[in-house]
Amino acid sequence: MSDKQFDFSIASLGPCKVKSPIQLSSVEGDFIANYVTDDEFIRYRLDTTTDDVVGPCARSELLEKAGPRENIFFNPSHVHAAIVTCGGLCPGLNDVVRSVVRCLWNRYGVKRISGIRFGFKGLLSEYGFETLPLTPAIVDDCHKNGGSILGTSRGGGDRVIEIADAIENMNINMIFIIGGDGTQRGSLEVAEEIEKRGLKIAVIGIPKTVDNDLSFIQKSFGFDTAVVKAAESVAAAHMEAHSQINGIGLVKLMGRESGFIATHTAIASHEANFVLIPEVPFELEGPNGFLHHLEQRLRKRHHAVIVVAEGAGQDLLKAEEGTDDSGNKKLADIGVFLRDKMATYFKSIGMHINLKYIDPSYQIRSAPAAPIDSIYCERLGNNAVHAAMAGKTKLIIGLVHNKFVHLPISVVTSKRNYVDPEGSLWRDCLDATSQPILMVNDRDAFLKNSLNRNRGKNR
Repeated sequence: MSDKQFDFSIASLGPCKVKSPIQLSSVEGDFIANYVTDDEFIRYRLDTTTDDVVGPCARSELLEKAGPRENIFFNPSHVHAAIVTCGGLCPGLNDVVRSVVRCLWNRYGVKRISGIRFGFKGLLSEYGFETLPLTPAIVDDCHKNGGSILGTSRGGGDRVIEIADAIENMNINMIFIIGGDGTQRGSLEVAEEIEKRGLKIAVIGIPKTVDNDLSFIQKSFGFDTAVVKAAESVAAAHMEAHSQINGIGLVKLMGRESGFIATHTAIASHEANFVLIPEVPFELEGPNGFLHHLEQRLRKRHHAVIVVAEGAGQDLLKAEEGTDDSGNKKLADIGVFLRDKMATYFKSIGMHINLKYIDPSYQIRSAPAAPIDSIYCERLGNNAVHAAMAGKTKLIIGLVHNKFVHLPISVVTSKRNYVDPEGSLWRDCLDATSQPILMVNDRDAFLKNSLNRNRGKNR
């Protein structure tokens, strides 16, 4: 599906009639930062050919630039804002919370900000969680720690009526929902229920998925930190493997359906010899299977490092039944599976190995944000506040072509972002690892099955 089939228009609560308290400029060349107008856009589509004609573009094809508006929708003195963090932990959660609070308080003069405790469940009466009043003094140092100052939880986002009731009963004017794909689907449903009730409440999403699998945006916050921490684990696995006779270091990283962390980590470290991701199926046995290539690597270099994304190779395992609290299909443990299969294989051929298995997932998720992520989180939070104060709603703040933009939640959650096995990122990963392009024995049959799978996925 091309981007022209998506509508990038942004919903608004109404005309902006309140003068913004932020003193900026509307002219160029005066050395004062400028307001952003609703007439400023960027194109999503950059790829072109010599025969391609681009433009004129309909409004629905253009991405609205984020930033402070000269006139805003809400009177700051009347605003009650709320912030909630949902789903699993991710580096940068506290940085985003801090940014939102400080921008609301210091830039707009909003003095009533409520932190919703433990995800969407904090809005459900049965759990009895009190809100946490947020001020700059409370959040000023929270970015130095990992986790979430508000706490988080999975699930609850499907209880739309109850969540909308809670938001309405608390007289909240704007809510900032920090979470990934499932969370943002829930936030859209909540926003639509609020709209049905005729309430003027801004619902703003801030994209959080450490897997970096949200579409249309360049990256989710926490991803860069995850790669930094994952690279440290790969370095440790390499040191262990290199120091042993036929040493093998196996590192399992996050990546349920998208292998971005594993791929970027391999390129960053240059110490991985095999990277296994969900987007590229592989076989274990046979002359072109993974185990044979691993054996060849050990006979030649006497050590090997393998990075595997948690969602890789699920077709080789017995799938678990049901879904987790976030609605994600439960995954079988590919790390333990590979560890045991390797041990059995090398024992069967009489080859001594020394295998070390590392799963640093929760250490990565709970880490404080690296500086590059802290910068990103600060800017995401600021732009989220500017959008809400201008009466924008049902949107996610994202970075596209190095510009902060407003993206409709419905568009961002319409499909998932994957590593393209035929794209430049995976090609560069293959260069970094020197692994075979495809570890399958019957290439023609594999390609036929792959084509059928893709047809089913695109229906």
